[in-house]
Amino acid sequence: MTSRVVYEGSLRTACTHLQSGSVIETDAPVDNHGKGERFSPTDLLATALAACMLTVMDIKARELQVDLKGVSLSVQKNMLAEPRRVGSIELRATLPNHLWSLDEKTKQVLKRTGEHCPVIKSIHPDITLKIDWAQWT
Repeated sequence: MTSRVVYEGSLRTACTHLQSGSVIETDAPVDNHGKGERFSPTDLLATALAACMLTVMDIKARELQVDLKGVSLSVQKNMLAEPRRVGSIELRATLPNHLWSLDEKTKQVLKRTGEHCPVIKSIHPDITLKIDWAQWT
């Protein structure tokens, strides 16, 4: 087992990672009867994509002896109404100053690595993905 999810009432859950004991709470979004005080389950889907991309990029960066600390992906999740589901995920990459001097080949290797992470390969093809790497050029 990976996790245990307990419904706590008021459209909230507590999700416990069994190996570490780490807990993430979820809340329904305001536009779906919730308070929007925590990540919604669909927020976690979009956020998991960014976290996975950065994780695999850092695995590759270590091989290349590059420190990715400070690289970020801003996440925008957009919902569709009928049926209610994630319609698109938009990511915007930010490269910290200490990485501006990376050569183009290394930047391309890191971007391609992120774009082939396990989560991106698991997202339904009907979900539109847009990744803005403009700051990396």
